[in-house]
Parts: sequence; structure tokens; C-alpha cells
Amino acid sequence: MQLLLDRYARADFFDEFADQDGVPRPHYVELARTLAGIATADLRSRVAAVNATLLQRGVTFTVYADDRGTERIFPFDLMPRIIPADEWSTISRGIIQRVRALNAFLTDVYHEGRILRDGRVPHRLVYSSPFFNREMIGLRVPRDIYIHVSGIDLIRGQDGAYFVLEDNLRTPSGISYVLENRDVLKRSFPRIFDHYAPLPVGDYPRRLRDALRYAAPGLGEPNIVLLTPGIYNSAYFEHTLLARRMGIELVEGSDLLVRDNVVYVKTTKGLSRVDVIYRRVDDDYLDPLYFKADSALGVAGLMNAYRAGNVVLANAVGAGVADDKAIYPYVPAMIRYYLGEEPILPNVPTYDCTDDVQRRHVLSRLGELVVKNTAGSGGYNMLMGPSSTAEERAWFKDAIETRPRDFIAQPVIPLSVHPTIVGDDLAPRHLDLRPFVLYGEEIDAPPAALTRVALREGSLVVNSSQGGGSKDTWILGDV
Repeated sequence: MQLLLDRYARADFFDEFADQDGVPRPHYVELARTLAGIATADLRSRVAAVNATLLQRGVTFTVYADDRGTERIFPFDLMPRIIPADEWSTISRGIIQRVRALNAFLTDVYHEGRILRDGRVPHRLVYSSPFFNREMIGLRVPRDIYIHVSGIDLIRGQDGAYFVLEDNLRTPSGISYVLENRDVLKRSFPRIFDHYAPLPVGDYPRRLRDALRYAAPGLGEPNIVLLTPGIYNSAYFEHTLLARRMGIELVEGSDLLVRDNVVYVKTTKGLSRVDVIYRRVDDDYLDPLYFKADSALGVAGLMNAYRAGNVVLANAVGAGVADDKAIYPYVPAMIRYYLGEEPILPNVPTYDCTDDVQRRHVLSRLGELVVKNTAGSGGYNMLMGPSSTAEERAWFKDAIETRPRDFIAQPVIPLSVHPTIVGDDLAPRHLDLRPFVLYGEEIDAPPAALTRVALREGSLVVNSSQGGGSKDTWILGDV
């Protein structure tokens, strides 16, 4: 294995594992020593064992755009990513600050609209957002919490500084892989934990349940359910795992009904009132009486029960306007406006294509920029300028000129890299980080974060739908 470490190719990017001279960073020194005593054949067998375990457990995701078969094992790399305590302190403070400001923004835009009147966020971007929900105007949600669960995507640039790449505030996914990665790695490769005691991730389901319990209307122990679109959803494995570990019912729309503006779940003992719905169904499919009339995923009358204050939906309907990519450039302004603070974690510089000057700049540099659809996700509908074709650039040029509200552009950020098992070698691969935030009685940033890694050489796209995988993320406590 020492030869394997020696063969690890240095890359012209910030390396999480080693400094510019190839010397392991202080929090990786013990891991490097452990790896030096492991044979390549042993490592290969452990990779096979991990893959077999993932297959047996059904740790999968769905690729809707692939006609060859949608169910895939989520690739897991055995080399853990380590985050020391001081870095995590900055990250946790930064994401908590951000979620507090985003929640204040949602409260404001659906009520007084002060930030819009004061011109800090353009009202045209808010009201034109496909995620802005007019049914929520004037509706006071329980405890003014719109974002019960969020996932904030972070990257590190060339100098190692963290940036916020994206906010996920509707139905953020990925925590199931965090939980499974830790469990599988401990069972299949316990030796790699020698000299390390990363903070536990297994209490995340309890912390999530506590946050949802706090939001419940009324007194007494609330009945909480997890609403899933069903077995064909890309995150169905996560839905089943979370419901099981939280000790709550996993339900589909057909399992629920509404009577007199109260939501009930059908059980073998009759109807049981539901107080909180942790919903993993998008807004448009929640209630066929309010949104898509042909939706079979939601519950007729759910919005009436919600508006009556008889049930909590987590996250709140309409929360997506705050993670619209067109709104993203204004989050630092929200932090200053609502909190009176400077952002702890900066944004990636972003061009607003609705602005004439910025749009002309973007169109003149399409070959150098990353262009994203403001309502897109999963790495789809995106232009990676440096690797794009002339045909792709021509298509995006026309689309931006025709629908400027639908696009933003950013410079290419050279994401940090980390040693990743590729065949019988270690190779640098780009990665990001998705820590999760829970908003209950307090805003909580559990030490449970998803590291996504781009397994294709040179790729900067870490999404599972685009060939990405994940690593176990070790967050270290204070020494």
C-alpha cells in the first residue's frame, strides 16, 4: 500500500489529503500510516465486500434519463474524507447563518415583502419563480419555520476556501447515504478507523424527528408520517430508511385522506390523525385540488388542512423560491438585511442573465463559464463551457437570449480533490460537501454530511445521475 500512496498522482488543485509537497495534512497523518500497512489485494477484497453489502441492502438511486435500466447501486469509495473540528465549526456556523436568513426571507416575501420594497432582492425574480406559491401569501406557518430540513452544497476552491454552491430547501436528499456509508465502512473496513473517532452520524434520524415534533400543532405526542411518491422515486431507499429509523409511518398519497380539514392515515385499526407530514413529494403534486389535477401522489384537500393549521408540511409549500438559482446571488444580501451580519461562507460569483450587461458578458464567454438552468437539478440542463461543443454553446446562446430568467452563469471553480480508489490505484477526484441543517427549537447542524465525488477523471459534476459516487465524511471533534 505504501507503493499505492507513492503512486498517488498530484493534481493542480487543492488536495484535501496532502499539501503541495505531497505531505499528508495533520488530520490525515494517521490514516496515511494505516493505509501504508494494507496490501492492495486486501483493499480490493474490501471494495468487493462493500459493493456486495450495498447491493444486499438495496442502497440504490434511480437515473430517469437512462433507458438501459434505472436502478443503480450508489458508488461508495472507501477512502474517507476528514474534516477537522475548526473547519467544521466554520462550516456549521456558516450554514446555520444561511438557513436563518433564508427562512426569514420566506417569511418576509409571503407576508410584508420588506426586502422587495427596499430593492435588496428584485421582485421580478421572486414573482416569476416557478417555485413561488401564491397560495402561501399571508399564510402563517407554525412557528414561522419554512425550512425544517435543508442541504447546503459547499465546494472548496484553489486556495482551499469554502464556497456555497447551492441551497437545497425543498426535498433535500442524500442523508441515507451518510448513514449507510458509516455503517458499511465500519463493518467492512474497521481497521481504517484506527486512531480516529469521528463524530457519530447515527443520531440524525432522532434529531430530525425532534425538529419535526417541535413544529407540530397542538399538545401531546404528534403523529408524524413520511410521504413518499412511491417505489419508483429516485430517493425511495432513503424514504424507507428514514421512516424506519425515525420510527414513523411511511405513507403514499393513497394512504391518507382529509375530512373536515383534518388529515388522517388509514390503518388496520381505522383512521389515525396526522399532525406532521415530512413530505418528499414536490409542491405541484401535493394536492390535486390546488395544483396538478391529475396528480395521484398527493392528497385531495391537503392544502385546506394545511391552511387551517391542522397539519404541518415539512418543508413548507413554496419554500423553493428561496433555492431558485436566480435568487441564489442575493443570499449574502439577505444575511446582511435580516441578520445584520457578514456572510461566513461566500457565494460563488454569479451572473444574472436577466441583467442586460451581465447577459452580454455571459454570451461573449460561453466557452469559459458554467451555465445553469435556474429550475434545474441533478446536473441536468447545464453547460460546462470549457468542455462544451460549438453546437451546445449555440443552443444555450439562443436559449439565454430567448429566456434569460431561466439561466445563471458562474466561473468554473476548480473543485478540491481527494484520493479515490480507481482500479488498483488511488487517483485524485473532484468532490463537494452537502451538510444538512435541521430547524426545530434551535437550528441544528448535525455532524452528518454527504461527500459526493466525481468518479470520472477530470469531471467536475458530482451528481449520482452524472456518474458520481460518495465517501464517508469524518467530522472530528475537539481534541
